[in-house]
Amino acid sequence: MIGKILIVDDESGARGALETLLRREGFDVRNASDGPSALAECAKFSPDLILLDILMPGMNGFEVCRRIKATPETRLTPVVLITGLSATEDRIEGINAGADDFLSKPIDINELLARTRSLLRLKQYTDELENAEAVVFTLAQSIEARDPYTRGHCERLADMSARLGARLEIPEEDIKALRWAGIVHDIGKVVVPDAILLKPGPLTPEEMDVMRKHSVVGERICEPLKSFRPVLPIIRHHHEKRNGSGYPDGKSGEEIPLTARILQLADVYDALTTNRPYRTAVSSEEALLIMDDEAKLGWWDQGMFNKFRDMIRDRCAFDTPRNTRGAVK
Repeated sequence: MIGKILIVDDESGARGALETLLRREGFDVRNASDGPSALAECAKFSPDLILLDILMPGMNGFEVCRRIKATPETRLTPVVLITGLSATEDRIEGINAGADDFLSKPIDINELLARTRSLLRLKQYTDELENAEAVVFTLAQSIEARDPYTRGHCERLADMSARLGARLEIPEEDIKALRWAGIVHDIGKVVVPDAILLKPGPLTPEEMDVMRKHSVVGERICEPLKSFRPVLPIIRHHHEKRNGSGYPDGKSGEEIPLTARILQLADVYDALTTNRPYRTAVSSEEALLIMDDEAKLGWWDQGMFNKFRDMIRDRCAFDTPRNTRGAVK
C-alpha cells in the first residue's frame, strides 16, 4: 500500500529514524520539525497520515492536531499522536483535539506499521466516499445547468433553509443536511426529459406524473452513500404538503420530516420570486402573502412559515425579482 506520511517531531534523530523505516516499506514520507512547519507541509504535501509528536516547543502536538482537524482540507486526515506521556488526562486531551490514534514511546516497530497500514486503508475508504459525494454534487449542478432559468436556485435553497434551521435551533447535523439537500434535492430530475423540464407552460397530467417521480429517483441515487442518509428524507418529501395533498407519499402534518418542511418553504419562496416564461416573478412581500394564504389552506406549517417570513423580512436579501425561473413543478 502506497501512502503519503508526514512525520512531525522536533528531534531530528527521531524524525530520521521513522522516515528511514517508512521509506523502506514503500511509503512517500516527508517531515517537519515544528507545528507551523507541519501545517505548511500539510497544505503542500496533502498527507494521507500524520505521525505527530506531542511534546514540541512553541505549538505542541495537541494544538497542531486541533488546527489540522479544523481545516476542511485536512479534517479527515488521520493523526497519530506519539507520546511518552501516560496520564489519562493527556490521552483525553488528545481525543478532544481530534486524534485518531496514539503510539507510546519507545515505539514498537510492528505496532507502528500495523497502525499505519490500518489508518491508510481507512483514509483510502474516506477518499473514495468523498469522490462519490463529489460525483453526486456535480451531477446535481449539471441538472441545474440544463435549465438556464434556474441558475443559483440550489445555492439559494441551501442558504435559506440552513438559516431557517438555525433560527429554529435544530441540531447542527440537520443544518448540514439542509445545506446538502439544497444542492441535491432535485437530482432525480436527471430522468425527466428536457421537453418536460424546460416546457414554457403548465404541465399536462401525464407530464406532471413524470415530474413527480424525481423525488423518489433522487432518493435512490443518493441512497447508497451512508453520509447522505440524513438528506434522503428531505429529497423524497420536500414536495409533500401539510394537508396530505403533496407527493410522492401523500404524507401530512408531523409525518413530513421537519427538515423537508424547512426546505420546502425556501423552495416555494424561491420559485415565486423568480421569473418564468409564463409568469413574472413577484416581489418578496407578495410571495410571503401568497405563502401565508397557502399556509392557511393547510399546505405549510403556519408557525414555521411565520419564522421564515420574519427571517426574510429581517434580511431583506431577496426582495428584487431575479431573471431566473426556478419553478416548483
